[in-house]
Amino acid sequence: MPHPLPPSTWPSAAAAEQSALFAPLRLGALELRTRTWIPAMVPWRATEDGFVTPQVLDWYERFARGKPGAIVVEATGIRDVPSGPLLRIGHERFVPGLRELVEVVHRASEGETRLFLQVIDFLRIRRRVASERFLGEFLVLRDAHVAALQKLARPVTDEPSARRALLELSAPELESVLSPRELQELTHGARETVNDLHLPHVADLPRALPPLFAGAARRAREAGFDGVELHYAHAYTMASFLSRRNERSDGYGGSPRERVRLPLEVLAAARREVGSDFALGARILSDEIIDGGSRLEDALFYAAELARAGLDFLSLSRGGKFEDATQPKVGEAAYPYTGPSGHECMPTVHVRPGTPFGRNLAHAAAIRAHLRSAGLSTPIVAAGGIGTFDLAESALASGACDLVGMARASLADPDWSAKVRAGAGAAVRRCKYTNYCEALDQRHKQVTCQLWDRAHDAPPAAGTRVARSADLKRRLTAPPWERSSAEADPRG
Repeated sequence: MPHPLPPSTWPSAAAAEQSALFAPLRLGALELRTRTWIPAMVPWRATEDGFVTPQVLDWYERFARGKPGAIVVEATGIRDVPSGPLLRIGHERFVPGLRELVEVVHRASEGETRLFLQVIDFLRIRRRVASERFLGEFLVLRDAHVAALQKLARPVTDEPSARRALLELSAPELESVLSPRELQELTHGARETVNDLHLPHVADLPRALPPLFAGAARRAREAGFDGVELHYAHAYTMASFLSRRNERSDGYGGSPRERVRLPLEVLAAARREVGSDFALGARILSDEIIDGGSRLEDALFYAAELARAGLDFLSLSRGGKFEDATQPKVGEAAYPYTGPSGHECMPTVHVRPGTPFGRNLAHAAAIRAHLRSAGLSTPIVAAGGIGTFDLAESALASGACDLVGMARASLADPDWSAKVRAGAGAAVRRCKYTNYCEALDQRHKQVTCQLWDRAHDAPPAAGTRVARSADLKRRLTAPPWERSSAEADPRG
């Protein structure tokens, strides 16, 4: 049975104004008007070349109309390389479009919402190919394969006969012939890792990444963003350096001190580029969840090191890894939010044991307490199944966090902050936490919410248009909030 949505009492406008959730907070030199935070979500609306499109502008403008304290723009690539319909910032030619995005958000929120850009690096991942192609073409044959085949009494005289023999093996026999890495590539597709020091570009990551991230941060500042979030979480390059699975032997892997070395060097390079008056934060994992991965005690160490290095905020997540992702179909790539770690990253109403609502707050509280005991005041952003005013307010009051991240709740209702602050919380369109949106993301389809994407009769906001998905079946932005007289609550 799915978990029912928790009941919630909504504050009057007067009570909301006195709440912790709608109180201001400083992130370094930057002040947020409220503590409502929309974490990064990839909506699949950029061009194939990584440029801002009208659909990207519509997506973020719709969130901005709800006037949250902060919006973090989707994971944006720091390299000037093709990466599909994901935003990029690896060259100056991307700055004009990003500048327009900033202007749209600031205008739509009437200057109340601060806009951050999440910047990311990722290693190569390939689609899974059919067994016949992998064993017949892509597998690099080694002497060990030949010896294992001969041990199984398979006749091997040359490469063609070896490949034919491989194709005839049963699954258990293949497991005895292939290495664990080769089996992973067979069943899930090839994927680079930070441990692949035999690949020159992977070995060179500690030299290459600091200037790439620093350049991206500089361009973000030039585009007018209020801050940058360094993406050190989930399944991507920087998170992989922080992982216990990082076994590099070049001084950037092994011990926690060595694993955090590159993230600190990236932070230092970015800070030199943008200066001390520009908000610079990071998103990290409080627990990787996967076997052999980093745990809370690692996150405590990383958080303290990053805070001491001058991070202006620390946003926390959990899981979201490739290592335990479910097997993709042939022709598709592994998706890091399908296995147990993915279910912890975006918990649904079906998650067990425990509840999806505020699922990550205990880890956030432990990290925040650890920083405060060390004399560090870095603000903490917590997220994960937080969709009610009661839960958000109690998270702040208990000291679990300083900012409340609501991604899916804000996608369900981009006016969440505006409605609750106006005393109209009962009108909030509440997320069901079934991850309809995540399923679209997995298929690289334009992300929408099932609660509003078929509301074709609802008019657009004044001065905007109703854009449709590529198949014309779904609207791409939520209908505007048409406030009724029954919702009026000027002061409670």
